[in-house]
Amino acid sequence: MKAIRYYRYGPPEVLELVDIDMPGVGDDDILVRVRAASVNPLDWHFMRGTPFVVRIMAGLSRPKASQTRLGADMAGSVEAVGRNVTEYQPGDEVFGGLEGRGTLAEYISLRQDGVVLKKPSGLSFEEAASVPVAAFTALQALRDKGQIKPGHKVLVNGAAGGVGTFAVQIGKAFGAEVTGVCSTQNVEMVASIGADHVIDYTREDFTQARRRYDLLIDIAGSRTLAETRRVLVPHGVLVGVGGPNNGRWIEPLGRTIGMAVLSPVVSQRMAFFLARQNRDDLAVLRDLLQAGKVAPVIDRTYPLTDAAEAIRYLEKGHARGKVVIITL
Repeated sequence: MKAIRYYRYGPPEVLELVDIDMPGVGDDDILVRVRAASVNPLDWHFMRGTPFVVRIMAGLSRPKASQTRLGADMAGSVEAVGRNVTEYQPGDEVFGGLEGRGTLAEYISLRQDGVVLKKPSGLSFEEAASVPVAAFTALQALRDKGQIKPGHKVLVNGAAGGVGTFAVQIGKAFGAEVTGVCSTQNVEMVASIGADHVIDYTREDFTQARRRYDLLIDIAGSRTLAETRRVLVPHGVLVGVGGPNNGRWIEPLGRTIGMAVLSPVVSQRMAFFLARQNRDDLAVLRDLLQAGKVAPVIDRTYPLTDAAEAIRYLEKGHARGKVVIITL
């Protein structure tokens, strides 16, 4: 079967489309024919080996043999099941994630009780594949770190990207009043997915406005902590889920350190986190999708052979919603 692999750190040119053995199927596993997968910033961080702290886990000078795969989101159809599997059968359409990465491939094998569920019937494979990592991040940022409540005023800085488009919609589903910050070309799109207010950052500096927010989801990381704190109510919450990709050593983790140092000495609460894939939250997202409260936004799709181009485009930071790889 075909899969994307990389054996040295560097730009997208290091990615190779290679032939590898089909994955094994254990007694509790399902074999999925991947129909679509999506790419996330995590993919280019591992591909480039930056920030350098990534290499502590992935390998110092070159990726470890177990770390040469990319892709954590997928949607596809079940091809085969292990003898203990009762929840799925061949032909079932599923979606979910792979914590160990490796969905940029024609087939994957995962446990039946892993981060996988039957795909909502109203979603295409491309739409379903765009959900897991970005929507997990948005959901956990709003619900777990931000402790969002109905009526909260929420600002999403970076509302037009993969996480941002989900954060706007999930925030609305939780009953919040949501303001999205984006560029001019994305204002209409962000409004169309439910934002109550949209700020064009090329024309207005949201940190200078009088409006105050209970919760700020900072995906863009385009302002200093002092500037972002200025728009929060006295006991508001700032949740950082991204940041500028302009450092080789610890960025965007440097922002995390600043938040950790500042949070204990100010009235506002600040938190930076990396989302965790789990089946319960996938079920929450599935229900929101089925109810029509959340709809994936896809910027563009690429074939598996052009995975390098997909990641190159994502790295530019201008994607409207998600970038998806079609593997079939």
